[in-house]
Amino acid sequence: MSEAENLKLETTQGDVLIKLRPDLAPNHVAHIKKLVSEGFYDGIVFHRVIDGFMAQTGCPHGTGTGGSKYPDLKQEFNAEPHVRGTCSMARAQNPDSANSQFFICFDDARFLDKKYTVWGQVISGMENVDKIKRGEPVKDPDKIVKASLV
Repeated sequence: MSEAENLKLETTQGDVLIKLRPDLAPNHVAHIKKLVSEGFYDGIVFHRVIDGFMAQTGCPHGTGTGGSKYPDLKQEFNAEPHVRGTCSMARAQNPDSANSQFFICFDDARFLDKKYTVWGQVISGMENVDKIKRGEPVKDPDKIVKASLV
């Protein structure tokens, strides 16, 4: 695995730079790096975007129903707060069901603290996250054009 410390998302709204936090969630960060290196996130849409809450992506079907070919991850819940710019894994009811889907918080969402695995923080381009089209599902959604490790 590369020693990259940041994840760059080239989106249809502009670039977003996310600082990876292996100190909080080493297995999730390693998994995301593996998916990025395989091009998994390239072309994937933001399928669930709720104003004042978060933008979710990472489903290969664009519907929120899918994940990668790899097994789901064991949770790595941590004390990092869900605040503006926090990147955290989406999951089903089972705490150990995170796979490839993640979300970026638009605003504080502290009710998620210690219930979802935080693995990164937006360090630049949050204004581009703010421009992502809203909806559940999103009509003509924005997408990740290319994800890379930098």
